[in-house]
Amino acid sequence: MRTFDLTPLFRSTIGFDHLDRVLEAASHVDESALAYPPYNIEKLNEDRYRISMAVAGFSDSDLEITAKGNTLLIAGKARKEEAPVQYLHRGIAGRSFERRFELADHIRVAQASLQNGLLHIDLVREIPEAMKPRTIAITSAAPAPAPQIVDGKAA
Repeated sequence: MRTFDLTPLFRSTIGFDHLDRVLEAASHVDESALAYPPYNIEKLNEDRYRISMAVAGFSDSDLEITAKGNTLLIAGKARKEEAPVQYLHRGIAGRSFERRFELADHIRVAQASLQNGLLHIDLVREIPEAMKPRTIAITSAAPAPAPQIVDGKAA
């Protein structure tokens, strides 16, 4: 019997745990793309997340970050070497890559920075005011006015 490990799917989802979207993403998973480049997803607080991706050898001009709908696409274009190099050992991958992350509703890409070979992408959950919980004030009904006697005589 074959078992399915869904852990790689949960790594690429940020801000929600909807099983239907995760299973939909399962049909688009490429096993070779899961390993490169390595990345971390951090939850900084309740509404902030950070993706840190190891992109050694790439400059900011080689990287492209695109947010469209609920998909975050990070692509790296490999540079052509100007002069042929003879490697005795080549352990730093310099190949092109494309990594997709499914984002939850109301997750916005705040900023991206490249420091010491790590690409950091900061994400923020911004819930619209109309969807935030609000407290409803309870007002008590004004007491009904007492009946007034207009004329003391009976008809």
